[in-house]
Amino acid sequence: MSDYKDLERYGIIGNLDTCALIGDDGSIDWCCFPHIESPGVFTAILDHEKGGRFSITPSGSYESRQQYVADTNVLRTRFQTDKGTAVLTDFMPLRSECAPGKQGHQVVYRKLVCTKGIVNFDVEFSPRFNYARNQTKLVSVEGGLEALSSRRELFLQTKLKFEISGATATAVLDMTEGEELWFVLQYAEKIQKTPDECAKELDATLKYWNDWVNKGAADATLFEGPWRDLVIRSGLVLKLLTHEKAGAICAAPTTSLPESIGGGRNWDYRYNWIRDASFTVQALYNIGHYDEARKHLRWFVDICRKNPDPSQIQIMYGMHGETDLQEIELEHLEGYKHSKPVRIGNGAAKQRQLDIFGELINAIYETERYGEELPDGELEFVVRIVDYVCEVWDTPDSGIWEVRGGPRHFVYSKLMCWVALDRGIKIAQQRKYKAPLDNWKKVRDEIKEAILEKGYDKDLGSFVQSFGSKTLDATSLMIPIMEFLPIDDPRMQGTLDATRAHLTTESGLVYRYLGADGLSGKEGAFLLCSFWLVKALALSDRISEAEAILNKVVKYAGRTGLFSEEIDPETGKQLGNLPQAFSHIGLINSVLYLEHVKGKSHAGPTPTGAKESGEYSRQ
Repeated sequence: MSDYKDLERYGIIGNLDTCALIGDDGSIDWCCFPHIESPGVFTAILDHEKGGRFSITPSGSYESRQQYVADTNVLRTRFQTDKGTAVLTDFMPLRSECAPGKQGHQVVYRKLVCTKGIVNFDVEFSPRFNYARNQTKLVSVEGGLEALSSRRELFLQTKLKFEISGATATAVLDMTEGEELWFVLQYAEKIQKTPDECAKELDATLKYWNDWVNKGAADATLFEGPWRDLVIRSGLVLKLLTHEKAGAICAAPTTSLPESIGGGRNWDYRYNWIRDASFTVQALYNIGHYDEARKHLRWFVDICRKNPDPSQIQIMYGMHGETDLQEIELEHLEGYKHSKPVRIGNGAAKQRQLDIFGELINAIYETERYGEELPDGELEFVVRIVDYVCEVWDTPDSGIWEVRGGPRHFVYSKLMCWVALDRGIKIAQQRKYKAPLDNWKKVRDEIKEAILEKGYDKDLGSFVQSFGSKTLDATSLMIPIMEFLPIDDPRMQGTLDATRAHLTTESGLVYRYLGADGLSGKEGAFLLCSFWLVKALALSDRISEAEAILNKVVKYAGRTGLFSEEIDPETGKQLGNLPQAFSHIGLINSVLYLEHVKGKSHAGPTPTGAKESGEYSRQ
C-alpha cells in the first residue's frame, strides 16, 4: 500500500469538462479525456503498476507542499531537496477562455521552475488509454511525444529527451536556479506552444478564477467570516465539477475510491444526481453565483421534463443527459490500496428513491425564494410531480443512501415526499396557479401523521431510519431544516441528542447510520452528516457546540482544502471519491446557518428552518 498516496495528498485542476488529480509528488494519477466521465487515461490512483501516470518528481529524498494560487484552481507544488527548491504549477485553461478558434481544446499545462540551487527530477509519461484496457503506442515526434491508441491520441510538447520502453517514456532532468521548463499535454490536437503563449494561458486562467470568485464575493457575506478560505475553496470545487455548457454537476470526478480500505463499497460518482443538484442550487445561491444556480436548475428541470411520466425520472443521469449507466467491474485493476472491485457505471441509476421528488420541488421553491420564477408554462411540470408523489408516497423505496438490501419505508423518503407536497402547495399559492390544493393538503397531512406515528421511536426518543426500525439515521437531522417540525420540538431535541450520543464521534464525525444495509464491509463517517449536525445545533441555538464541531471537522480537509466523501474515524484519513460535491455543499450551507444564527446579514432569504436574524439568544 505504500505505493499509494493518502487522498489528503491530492489537489485537483480542471476546465469545466474534465479534471485531473495531482499528488504532492508531482504525479497526475487520475485524468479522463475528453470528458470527466470518459475512460481514464491516467489511472494510477486505482492501480499503481498498471494505471499509468504523468509524474514530475524530484530524484531522491525531498519535501513537498501543495497549495492553490489564492482564489483560483491553479495548483502549485513546492519541492525542497538538500540541494535546492523548485515549483511545479499545474492548470487547465477553461475551454471557453482558449484563444479564438481553439474551442474544445483539452490541455494540461505544467510549468516547472528551479527557484534555488540545483534540483534533479525523474519524469515519467505513461498514459494508459481506456482504463489501461487498450494498448498504448508511444513515439518520439518533433517537439515531444505522441501517445496513440485506436482513435485516441495525446501529444506531450516538451524539450526534454525521453527514453521509450514499451508504453512508458522516462527522462532525467537536472535544473539549476532560474531555469524554467513547460510541459504541454494536449488531447486530440498537436499545437506547438511558445513559452510566451503558455504564460498568457496561465495569466488568463488565473484571471478567470479570480474574477469568478470576486463575482460571488460581491453578493455573499459568507466570504467574510472565519471559514472564508474553505467556503471559497468549496465554491471553486463545485464550479470545477460543473459542465460549463450543459450545467450538470457530477457528485465527484473519480470512481471506486473506497469507503473503507480493502472493502468493496467502491462506486462511480462521475454522474449528476437529482438530489445533489438540488443541494447544489442552494449552495451556489448562498455564495453569490446566481448564474450557475439558474443554469444548474435549468439542466435538471429540462432533464426531468423530458419524461411526461414522473415514474421514469431517474435518480441520476450522465453529464450529457445519458440514461444508460450500466455498472461493470474492471477486474484487471487492483483498486486504490488494493480495494476491489473497481467499477465504472452505476447500477443505482435504476433504483427507486422517492426523496428526489421532494428535493426537485424544493430546489424550484428555493430558487423562487431568491426571486427566480419558473415560467408559467412549466408550472404544469410541478403539478405533475406533486400529483405523482400523492400516488406513491406510501410505497417502499431504496432511500437516499442507495442501500441494496431491498426496499423499505425510509423516513427520509417520506419526509421529502412531505416536502414535495408542502413546497408544491406554497408555489401554487404564491403563483396563484391552478392546482388540486385540497387533495395536496390532505395527503401532506397523511404523510406527516405516518412519519410521526411510525417513524418515531418513543423508547429511543428519536426518529429512526425506516418505519418500525430501531436504527438511527443522520437524515433525521434534516427534519427541522425542512420545516417539518420546529427544532425545539421535544422529539427533535431527542433525535439530536441521540445522534450526538450514538452516531457522532468525539472528533465531531457523524456516521450515516449503524446497521445492516445489504452491503458487505464497513464505511467511514460521512462528512455531509457532520455538516448537517452543525446546522441542527445552530438552529437549536447551541452555537458554541456547533462551532466546536465545525472547527474539528474542517481539520480533516486535505492539504489543499479538498474534502472526500468520508473520514476513517480511527486513522483520520479521507475515504471515498474525491473531491465530493456533497461534502463541499455541506460546508457552505453549514457556515450559512451558523453565520445567520450569529446575526450576520445575508443577501438571500432566511435559510430554510431558521428564525429571522436576531431572534436567537447568544451563548
